[in-house]
Amino acid sequence: MKVQIAVVQMVSSDVVADNLARAGSLLGQAAAGGAELVLLPENFAQMGRDEKAKLAIMERDGDGPIQSWLAAQAQRLGLWLVGGSMPLAAADGRCYSACLVFDPTGQRQARYDKMHLFDVDLAGGESYRESRTIAPGSSPVAVATPWGRLGLSICYDLRFPELYRSYAGAELLVVPSAFTMQTGAAHWECLLRTRAIENHAYVLAADQGGLHENGRQTFGGSMIIDPWGQVLARLDQGEGVALAQADGEFLQRCRSNLPALRHARPAFTTPDG
Repeated sequence: MKVQIAVVQMVSSDVVADNLARAGSLLGQAAAGGAELVLLPENFAQMGRDEKAKLAIMERDGDGPIQSWLAAQAQRLGLWLVGGSMPLAAADGRCYSACLVFDPTGQRQARYDKMHLFDVDLAGGESYRESRTIAPGSSPVAVATPWGRLGLSICYDLRFPELYRSYAGAELLVVPSAFTMQTGAAHWECLLRTRAIENHAYVLAADQGGLHENGRQTFGGSMIIDPWGQVLARLDQGEGVALAQADGEFLQRCRSNLPALRHARPAFTTPDG
């Protein structure tokens, strides 16, 4: 396995058409750089002015303009496209934050719904309640690619290592995100590098990276990390594309030389259960 991979960083607005146009241009840059597997960030199609904005653009599963756009881009550029996240309708009036994967023919190969929702109160009065508008997913999802298994996750999932351990043996892990400036500065890189090291996998992390129309500042720092925890490519703030090569022989050497995945013991509980 040797494959050129890319992560796309955006500063999405609340206008879907503008975001899709910009994402299409950035995907073209990635393809021109030889990328065969590309990751878009969380909320690539819209960073709304309020929490409810996503409900106005949510689509039914398998039917809608954003889903059609993703399929068309994958086919147009002949690449595997991991569509960050987009809102798909849930039965209770909320939406799922769904990560969709398309192959180079434009066929959808996987859907993962964000499992861990960002309901937090940060320092300085910064507060988020994703569960008001987003329904949580219920299960991990990995998809077979020509370069190995690809484990799916979204943003806040990054803080839950048990999700990634459920993908044990996967060669590639993706983390489309819209990390806040506050949490990103403190934890983004160390969490990503840890997930790569503990799972001996390539990690692709595509973040939002700038000041949005709703006043929110996202961290950026989109990066590609190898199975030894080394950062192969990184962006700072603003929009752009980061490219690197994933090497299956190097991955297997890491796993052979330090076989932590084989040494893992069965899951256990604390004395309190």
